[in-house]
Amino acid sequence: MSAEFLLTSLLVVVSPGTGVLYTVSTGLSRGARASLLAAVGCTLGTLPHLAVAVLGLAALFRTSAFAFELLKFLGAAYLLYMAWSTWRDRSALDPGQDSAARSPVKIISSAILLNLLNPKLPIFFLAFLPQFIARNDPSPMLRLLALGTIFMLMTLVVFAIYGVFASFMRAHVLARPQVTAWLRRIFAAGFCALGLKLILSGSRA
Repeated sequence: MSAEFLLTSLLVVVSPGTGVLYTVSTGLSRGARASLLAAVGCTLGTLPHLAVAVLGLAALFRTSAFAFELLKFLGAAYLLYMAWSTWRDRSALDPGQDSAARSPVKIISSAILLNLLNPKLPIFFLAFLPQFIARNDPSPMLRLLALGTIFMLMTLVVFAIYGVFASFMRAHVLARPQVTAWLRRIFAAGFCALGLKLILSGSRA
């Protein structure tokens, strides 16, 4: 396993984006258990992108601008929806218990959808990841699957750390209603900014 692959994957995973934002906001608003569910959901959301890469369909996004643009605008629309729902959320931050306002299924499904519509992932899996496979590799599909699995494990671990730390801050520092309200506004603005960035961004390089 190349050091370049591990470093690049780590940078992609830890960089602030939709998955990190969702996991941290879930940890702050609903506690450690919910943040871990969000981390699992974000990780599962990478599976379709990995499956497409493993099946050798990278050419679809390299040759079809429409396919990429469609994914980009679907992702932007969902980010704006997340901004709206986060802004409207009025549940309290109770350090003594996790909020039951959202079921585990809803937390995981929202996280899966976020990463499913995340344009950063098809770029990584379909364009960048294959660069770490040698031309003479006897089993390129297995190699790609192994690299993708490592990336998913890194995603799960890093997001879990983000979420648990956010939950710790929730329980020990951020339980005041005024802080709660401002955090929701910040995260709503973050989701909105990411969505608008996708809409306003030019065509892919």
